[in-house]
Amino acid sequence: MEIKATDVKTLREKTGAGMMDCKKALQEAQGDFQKAERILKELGLAAAAKRAGRATNQGRIFSQLAGGLGVLLELTCETDFVAKNKDFLALGRKLTGIGLAKGKAAKVEDFGGTVKEAIGIIKENMEVRRFGLLSAGPEEMMLDYIHGEGRIGVLVKVALSSAELQSNPRVKEVAFDLTLHTAAFAPLYLSRDQVPASYLAEQEAIFRKQAESLGKPENVLKGIVQGKLNKHLADVCFLDQGFVKDPNVKVAKLLENLGKEIGGKMTISDYLYYKVGEETN
Repeated sequence: MEIKATDVKTLREKTGAGMMDCKKALQEAQGDFQKAERILKELGLAAAAKRAGRATNQGRIFSQLAGGLGVLLELTCETDFVAKNKDFLALGRKLTGIGLAKGKAAKVEDFGGTVKEAIGIIKENMEVRRFGLLSAGPEEMMLDYIHGEGRIGVLVKVALSSAELQSNPRVKEVAFDLTLHTAAFAPLYLSRDQVPASYLAEQEAIFRKQAESLGKPENVLKGIVQGKLNKHLADVCFLDQGFVKDPNVKVAKLLENLGKEIGGKMTISDYLYYKVGEETN
C-alpha cells in the first residue's frame, strides 16, 4: 500500500527513528500508526515513549491559583503570531479565572461563550482543548509554573505534616523546584504503584521482543526484561526520577532528606503536566 510522506514524518517525530525505518514499519503495519510505532519499539529503533507525541498545535498553557484551587488550561489557536497576541494572553487569564470560579463543577462548555466572543475580536479560530483542577487542603501547598512562552505548564500539590511548614523557606524552595522538575521531565505517573497493569504488560512485551534477538536462555531473558522495565519505570515515575537539580538523587530520596532537615514531612500528593499540542489518551 502507498505510505504518505506526512505519516512517515509524523512517526519519525514521535519515535526518533530514521525515515526509512518509519516507512518500512508503516508498510509492515499496513498503515496502522500505533502498530508501526510498536514495531519500531520492538526493533529497538524507538524508545518506549514517556509521553505521547510531540507538540504540533499552536497555543499556550495558562495557570492560576486562588483559594486553595489551581487550574491548568490549554488554549489553542491557528498561528504562533496569535499565541503571542496580548488579546490571546488576556483571554487565557480570563478563562482560568472562569475555571477557578466554577471550581470542581467546571466543564469545557463553560468557556465556549467567552472564546466565541474573543474569536470575533482576534479573527482566528481558538478553543479550550483541555483543562484540569486541583484543590489543596489546610496542610497542603499548590504551586504552578509556566515554562518559556507557555508551551509547557504544570501544577504540583504537596502535602505537609503540619500547616506551619507552609512558611518554611526550605519547603517553599523544594516545592518550587518540584514544579521545575515536572516541566523538565514530564513524569507519566507519580509512583510505580500507580502504573496501570496494561501499560506494564505492553512495555514488558516490547522489551521481551528486543531481548529475544540476543539468543539468551529463558532465565537470562527474564532478568534482561526486568532490568529494562525497571529502568523505564525510573524514567516515567515522578518519585523514581533523578531530581532536576541533582540527577544522582531520586525525587523520593530528596523528600526523605528534606524531612530530616525540616523535622517534618513533605510528600507529592498530585500534579498536572500539559504541553501544547501533545496527544492525550
